[in-house]
Amino acid sequence: MIDHYDWAGGREAMLRFGPATGPVVVAALPLFEEANRTRAFVVTILRLLAARGIAGALPDLPGQGESLMPTDKSSILKMQDAFGFACDKFDREGRNCYALGVRSGALLDALAPVAGRWHFAPMLGEKLLRELKRAAIAADPQRHDLDSPILGGDAPIEIAGNLLAPALLGELSTARPAPDARIVRLASDTAYAARRVEGTPLWRRAEPDNDPALAVLLADDIAAWVRTCES
Repeated sequence: MIDHYDWAGGREAMLRFGPATGPVVVAALPLFEEANRTRAFVVTILRLLAARGIAGALPDLPGQGESLMPTDKSSILKMQDAFGFACDKFDREGRNCYALGVRSGALLDALAPVAGRWHFAPMLGEKLLRELKRAAIAADPQRHDLDSPILGGDAPIEIAGNLLAPALLGELSTARPAPDARIVRLASDTAYAARRVEGTPLWRRAEPDNDPALAVLLADDIAAWVRTCES
């Protein structure tokens, strides 16, 4: 169902899945274009969790999704703050919240009152910043290297179709996922993981896509993890 939550900057929409009692898995999509490529996949995971008796929620965050806040007015801190308020909505009901972060979405749960964090293919903010710099160079022939400044001035910068505030780009240089998460990665990813699974890196696809088999694997892992945390 479609719900909402309030935070210091206003009101945002939130999709909810599953039972009205018990623990809730609150998901954070990757930032920018990767959110569009993975949204259907994350919704599939939340629906599968609901079928396993575990509630889920997918909040729009400031400047992302259907948020009324322009992207260039948002920041990592505002998104972290809003994600925390989304979780607090359930915390006030006496329900334990668990954060589900995908890729750069894993940067957004640091301020949330959660009982645990589960991250799929988490990435450092500096890696995302580097990818954004590559996109800026590809779009602007006047840029010749990754160290050419894209952060100067206060004017928003358009990168890969997104109008971004320089302050947000600056935040990415030091943004890190919380260190206490359960981490699951694709088998092709060599970074640390508690578990590796076979699947498709949907965030690399040119268009939004889904991987139902991978969604089942991840939903099973999340459900088992939540039940262990709750026991």
